Amino acid sequence: MVAKVQIAQKGPEFSELVQGYWRLTEWGMSPQERLSFLKQHIELGITTVDHADIYGNYECEHLFGEALALDKSVRDEIQIVTKCDIKLATDKFPERKVNHYDTSKAHILESVNNSLQRLNVENIDVLLIHRLDVLMDADEVAEAFAELKQSGKVNHFGVSNFTPRHFELLQSRLDAPLVTNQVEINPLNFEVAHDGTLDQLQMLRTRPMAWSCLAGGGIFSGESEQGVRVRQELEAIREEVGAASIDQVIYAWVRRMPSKPLPIIGSGKIERVKSAVEALNIELTREQWFRVWIASKGHGVP
Repeated sequence: MVAKVQIAQKGPEFSELVQGYWRLTEWGMSPQERLSFLKQHIELGITTVDHADIYGNYECEHLFGEALALDKSVRDEIQIVTKCDIKLATDKFPERKVNHYDTSKAHILESVNNSLQRLNVENIDVLLIHRLDVLMDADEVAEAFAELKQSGKVNHFGVSNFTPRHFELLQSRLDAPLVTNQVEINPLNFEVAHDGTLDQLQMLRTRPMAWSCLAGGGIFSGESEQGVRVRQELEAIREEVGAASIDQVIYAWVRRMPSKPLPIIGSGKIERVKSAVEALNIELTREQWFRVWIASKGHGVP
């Protein structure tokens, strides 16, 4: 059973693994099948779900909301995370010429209202600013957050893909703490472990959410020198720890970091989700962790 943890001081409780729904449009599930899948991972203790307004060309939240409508009591069992600020230039918005970011108060409020409607819920547990917007006016974002909090539409706020400096900037305007920074962490790309991002979160006792833990499948199929080295090392460690697959080793590797990231699972197959849960029983030694580091970097530690 996946445990619950408080992700930040004065923050909410999340499950130690998070179910990601960014590929929901690709799963080919009926509304009832989506509901069944949701209930299955809830039974495993995975109660936190990750969304964004743009996922599936603005369709994933809607598909999830259709499933929730079949059994509204499920809403009380889950914590919903969603994101805003990316504006996609798609067929849904032909007036947009290029993809861009928008952290204006008006857009944040509009995005939340749209997400609430699509998800078929009355409030969101955590809203994240999806990408760092160089035109972000921190005071304006703070005004939007305050209004959303006061209206009961959003309980907590965080960010995604923010640098430590921009995290500090936004936090400086807020009364309540940002409760997470959702960042990419996998054996092919873990720069956040070196650029101060995870150090800052550890200092604040705020747990990151880790996206793309499996590097979009690149670890399993990539033919680059880095990908081959990492895959071979993960396979060796898999045999040592008795794991069923290298993805379990990867989840254990991500969780070994002292900021205690919460891995996001991207699969719509319940067997893959169960496999990720088994990874919680794997503990890597420091040497095993650094063997993956060395395989990724292509050289030993300094």
